[in-house]
Amino acid sequence: MSQPSTPNFETSSGRRLLPRLAAHLDRLAASFDRIDEGHRKAGERLAAWIAESAGPLHLTVVCTGNSRRSILGATMGNLAAAYCGLPEIRFHSGGTAPTAFYRGTVACLKEIGVEIEPTGEEAPRGEPGTANPVYRVRWGSAGEPPMETLEFSKRYDDPSNPQQGFAALMVCDEADAGCPAVRGAALRLSLPFPDPKTFDQTPEEAIRYAERRDDLGRLMLWVMMRAREQRDRR
Repeated sequence: MSQPSTPNFETSSGRRLLPRLAAHLDRLAASFDRIDEGHRKAGERLAAWIAESAGPLHLTVVCTGNSRRSILGATMGNLAAAYCGLPEIRFHSGGTAPTAFYRGTVACLKEIGVEIEPTGEEAPRGEPGTANPVYRVRWGSAGEPPMETLEFSKRYDDPSNPQQGFAALMVCDEADAGCPAVRGAALRLSLPFPDPKTFDQTPEEAIRYAERRDDLGRLMLWVMMRAREQRDRR
């Protein structure tokens, strides 16, 4: 499959990205050869859906606990959309059995420059009754549209998430199998990635979370570039 060209988008949203994040996306854009064929095929479908759609678009990234992969995918998707001058595209996250925004997920996003701060509020608890704090996640400077969101663990159909016409991106096998249909979704795609939870509280934890962050970020960036190119050719 064809590779998107190196971006040259001098856009207001790109300029508003926090500098460390823009630099990290520059690095991811140089490693698209690491995206496997299965993810490329699904990514092509997603890019075409975005390119053919008009107006604001919403995508919900879904895993089981909404604590790791779904939050990583949604955050990196928002970064990629801003980087490519597509700020009308907004990513959300959700799960099938919510728990909490895991500390390792917070740490690996902060590592590249995402600003994450607790709001002092707590969302409803899932199983097994783990505290579920609400965080403010920011990836760009002030302006419109806002480059920040409130993030916490929740079901994919939580009222804070889109209810109709969105793309549902299933990033874990368990959620993919458990939700063969996602109510209200205009597009449902299977995009499974290994769970970094396997390495929690081991010497490899930080490395594996960073690896999954970049795997998801690389794919989201590739999709946004493909969608931008297709829109520009119309």
